Amino acid sequence: MIKNEDYNLADTVQMKKPHACQKNDWEILRLGADIRLKCMGCGRVVMLPRSEFNRKVKKVLAKANDPVNAKKEFYLPKDQIARPKVVNNLDKEKGE
Repeated sequence: MIKNEDYNLADTVQMKKPHACQKNDWEILRLGADIRLKCMGCGRVVMLPRSEFNRKVKKVLAKANDPVNAKKEFYLPKDQIARPKVVNNLDKEKGE
């Protein structure tokens, strides 16, 4: 059994029994009286009461704020976005 303070939002946890897709890793999507989990194998989302989750969870695999196990961001930061070069038609006509 794991304590309530050991896991947080967006952490990856391992359950005692695998999911039907044979993957045992889950991401925590919501914390409250119920806990919403997403299977890292098939993407299935389930909700468990906190008491049941505390019984079924085995360990925390990766913390969300851990820099070593940081999850890849889908969106690029603004400074890394390649901006297209815009050519104005008026400038072309004046130059010719």
